[in-house]
Amino acid sequence: MGSKGRPYRTLRVEGFEVLVGRGDEDNDALTFEVAAPHDLWLHVAGGTPGSHVIVRNPDRVEVPREVVERAAAAAAWYSKARSAAKVEVHVCRVADVSKPRGSPAGLVELARWKSVRVRPENPGGAGG
Repeated sequence: MGSKGRPYRTLRVEGFEVLVGRGDEDNDALTFEVAAPHDLWLHVAGGTPGSHVIVRNPDRVEVPREVVERAAAAAAWYSKARSAAKVEVHVCRVADVSKPRGSPAGLVELARWKSVRVRPENPGGAGG
């Protein structure tokens, strides 16, 4: 168990709660048990190992681009692509994420997504 006993770390970006998974099993728990279907889901593209990142969207609003980009930068930071200059990050609704039967922890399929290119950035104040 992590120090907080939760499978994710929590950030705040312009009033939005952003949740960052800590490992493969934690990513699955975050994506399929914690997140709501209308929340945003982010992960580095290209099969690069990294954290699943959720932007909570309980009001089902259009999440501002700035929030999406900062969450994407966090996804890039908490991945094996941390040292890259620019990283492609997939963004979709949690409803568009599915788990193939029998697949290993952390592995998912996306029905549809958009991509953003960002510089990996430590979200700061996230701790650990």
